[in-house]
Amino acid sequence: MNTFLKTSVAIALTALPLAAQAEYPEKPVNFVVPFPPGDLEDVLTRMIAEDFQTKYGVAAAVINRPSDGGPFPGAAQVAGAPADGYTVGSFVVDIPVVGPQVGIPALADNPFEPLGIFLTYPFVIATSSSAPFQSLDELAAYAKDNSVVLGHFGSFLLPTQATFAAAKELGFEWGAEASSDALDCNSLASGDFDVVNTTIQLIQPCLDQITILASITESPISLAPDAPTLAAVTPDLGISLWNGLFVHKDTPDDVREKIIEVARETVTSERAQKLSAETGALVYWMDAEAAAARIASDIEITGHINQLIAE
Repeated sequence: MNTFLKTSVAIALTALPLAAQAEYPEKPVNFVVPFPPGDLEDVLTRMIAEDFQTKYGVAAAVINRPSDGGPFPGAAQVAGAPADGYTVGSFVVDIPVVGPQVGIPALADNPFEPLGIFLTYPFVIATSSSAPFQSLDELAAYAKDNSVVLGHFGSFLLPTQATFAAAKELGFEWGAEASSDALDCNSLASGDFDVVNTTIQLIQPCLDQITILASITESPISLAPDAPTLAAVTPDLGISLWNGLFVHKDTPDDVREKIIEVARETVTSERAQKLSAETGALVYWMDAEAAAARIASDIEITGHINQLIAE
């Protein structure tokens, strides 16, 4: 084979992978939600998947991966998928903040990077409007001489942990606390709990009989705009339960940008903002750089919360 022919063959072989590489996306894209269907993160992720399918003409679906182990086993499945943008995680704050410490090898080195954060759940600390305390400071004073019972969705949840830590910072102890599957208007009206840590949707029907002592969100929520945030009362506890989109850290930049473009347009759309107004959830788009900074801050605050609770 002469030199010219050898060179021509080499050039042709080098060009083959480039010619064969199709532009993303060329096949179905799965958005993995490690919770059952129906909650806010699921609804909004489905909106994003629908818009992705419309824009790019490929199938896009939400895959729910609930587990008794919380969101971590589902996240581990995403970590094990190829870093090509065809498997996208829709994750709560626990995945990047707590995930590396839960003992699952696939999550140990924090394999994900955020594309953006799009949702803050409208968690609140609430009591009856007839309670003998109508603010967190009044609660702290009352609880020093009286037993106050707290209801929550689970001690492992960040909003619950922040509520425990707030008591420490304000100088009181909960008389008792317990988890419950349903924390709604009846939970306070029945006297089962004096204070509940719940989402505002569940107490929305009786808001005229409820006092929101604080919202565990980064800014006031639309359904209770006058209620202070927990961080306004206890500045060291500025944390919230949020949800964002994540991909494996080796995912190409051009792939990330295509997912981000759709997600940003979806969550700022009229239908997503309507959901926000109806539920009190904060629906927005925080870009990847700001999301990474927020995660770093949340890791630091979570460490502070754990120290307070352990005291």
